[in-house]
Amino acid sequence: MDITDRLFLITRDPTEEIITKDQLKYVLETVAYPKHYIGLELSGKLHLGSLILTGFKINDFIKAQIHSTVFLADWHTYINNKLMGDWDKIKDVSKYYYDAFKFFCPGVNIILGSEIYENSSDYWENFVRFSKHMTLSRITRSLTIMGRSERDTLDFSQLLYPIMQSVDVKALDLDIVHAGMDQRKIHMLVREVFPRLGWKIPVSLHHHLLPGLSEPVKLGLSEDPLDDVRVSSKMSKSKPTSGIIIHDDENTIREKINRAFCPIGIVERNPILELIRYVIFHEFEEFNVERSLKYGGNIIYTNYHEVEQDFISKKVHPMDLKSSTAAYINKIIEPIRNYFHSKEQDLQFLQ
Repeated sequence: MDITDRLFLITRDPTEEIITKDQLKYVLETVAYPKHYIGLELSGKLHLGSLILTGFKINDFIKAQIHSTVFLADWHTYINNKLMGDWDKIKDVSKYYYDAFKFFCPGVNIILGSEIYENSSDYWENFVRFSKHMTLSRITRSLTIMGRSERDTLDFSQLLYPIMQSVDVKALDLDIVHAGMDQRKIHMLVREVFPRLGWKIPVSLHHHLLPGLSEPVKLGLSEDPLDDVRVSSKMSKSKPTSGIIIHDDENTIREKINRAFCPIGIVERNPILELIRYVIFHEFEEFNVERSLKYGGNIIYTNYHEVEQDFISKKVHPMDLKSSTAAYINKIIEPIRNYFHSKEQDLQFLQ
C-alpha cells in the first residue's frame, strides 16, 4: 500500500485534527510499522461513540499498516472515580472492553495500564522527570473539561492523571497518539514537554466526538465554550435515552432515533446528520432513504454532502432520514450485539 492510500485511511472521517500532517507523512515514509495507540477509561456499557466510531478509526489505522494498541486505563479509571472505584468491577469491565475491541477491531493489540506500571523498569523515574517540568497551574489546565469550582474539589491523585497519561506515551514508545477531541489538551502537553526531555514527539490525531441524540446544551462546565458544548453533548452511557448502546435491539434503536433532535433544515449539531456522516458513510458507499411514491420515492445518496444539501433545502424530511438511519445503524450494531448475546450471563456486572 502506498503512502497516499495510507494517508487517506488515517485522515478520513472521523478524524478531525492531525498535529501535524507533515510529521505524519514523515513517519509513514521512515518507519516501517509505526506504533499507534488510543487510551480509554472504563465506564460501563459501550456505545456507538466509544466502540463503533473509535473502532472505525482503529480499523483505519490497521488497514494503513499501523501497529495499533488499545490502552485500557484501569488506574486512570480508578483515579477519576469511575465505576465507583471498585477494583473488581474495573477488572470485569476491562475484560468486557477487551472482548469488544478484539471482536470489532481484528488485529488490534490490547494492554492494561497496570501491566505497564508493573513491567516498565523506568516508568516512575520518567514520571518524576516529566513532573519537574510541570507547575500546578499547568496541570490543572491540562485536565479535561473542568470549571474553576471543580478544581477546588480535586483529590491529589487527580492531579497525577495528566502526568501519568503523558508518561504512558513515553512508555509505549509511540509514533502516533490518538484520542477524541476532548483529550487534545494532554497531547498538547506531550508536545510541549517531551522536547525538553529529549523524548520522541509523536503525531497527535483527534477524532470527532459523536453527539448524543438529544438537543445539545451548554452546561458551563468549561471555560472554553467550544469544549463545553462538545463534551457536554457527546454520546454517553450515562444518558441512556440519548445514546445508542451496542446491546440495543432493533426496536430500541428505532425508538431512540425517532425521538432524536433533528430540526427541519438545521445542520449544526444535528445528531442524525452526524450519524449519517461519521458512521453510515464510513461503512457504506450508498445511503438509501426510503420514501413513499407520494413523496417522491426513494433517494440514493453516494456521499454525505448530497444528504446535507437536500436536508438544508428541505427536499428530505427528518422522519425519512431517521427511519433509514435506524436501519443502517442496526446493520452495523447487529454483529456485535449477536456476539455478546451468548455472553449475557457474563455481563450481569454491567446492570
